[in-house]
Amino acid sequence: MLTKRIIPCLDVTLDRAGGSVVKGVEFVDLKEAGDPVEMAKRYNEEGADELVFLDITASFHGRENMIDVIERTADEVFIPLTVGGGINSLEAIKQTLRAGADKVSVNTAAVKNPDFIREGAERFGAQCIVTAIDCRRNTNIKDNPDKTILELEDGTPAWYEVVIYGGREGTGIDAVQWAKKVEKLGSGEILLTSMDRDGTYAGYDIPITKKLSEELDVPIIASGGVGSPEHIYEGFSAGKADAALAASIFHFREYSIPEVKEYLKDRGIPVRI
Repeated sequence: MLTKRIIPCLDVTLDRAGGSVVKGVEFVDLKEAGDPVEMAKRYNEEGADELVFLDITASFHGRENMIDVIERTADEVFIPLTVGGGINSLEAIKQTLRAGADKVSVNTAAVKNPDFIREGAERFGAQCIVTAIDCRRNTNIKDNPDKTILELEDGTPAWYEVVIYGGREGTGIDAVQWAKKVEKLGSGEILLTSMDRDGTYAGYDIPITKKLSEELDVPIIASGGVGSPEHIYEGFSAGKADAALAASIFHFREYSIPEVKEYLKDRGIPVRI
């Protein structure tokens, strides 16, 4: 059985020299958590399986600064590094991988031009392309008969809408249908973030996580809402995810990666200790 991966996520803003890691609730009300390179080193030493860096500034100027952060991080850590945020061209993918990233995460650019996924996978290999899907629950069923309807925890029927620009803009795209499409286009993994849960400490959005994990062959990385090791356990056991992304509980030292892995191991989840 493949081991489940624990992946700290570092949202990086480049508003100050060297960058800083921030965390908020539903992508707003950000507060600073630390230096990205130093935090990456700590997670590498603690036993994280991978790291994700998301450049939430994602401007052209920010992209150049982010390359510097990636290069400095790659010199210090020896686990796979995924970088996302504002990557919208094959040249940006090439620069990011050349700086030391192992994978890139694409989101808005892929929604606007799905062929970007296929082109990236053909040029750099499917294993390098992670499609980030940010989604939000939508209970308007009557006007959306073509959507994939799931049952929420309280029995309410809902579909999940893909959102872009950090959750600020809806697309009308069904998240399940979109996930199946990006898999066919060549995406090697899917990073699934529930905007309803991001930063809330309420746990992963299990209905959509489970649906994608059951329907797709590519690995699903659960993201959004972790407040305890139990939530990560639920993401693996109930959500059937392949990997668990978390931020706040690690950034603010509420739990360490070894603590989480021991908790999972004790409950029969295969992890790398």
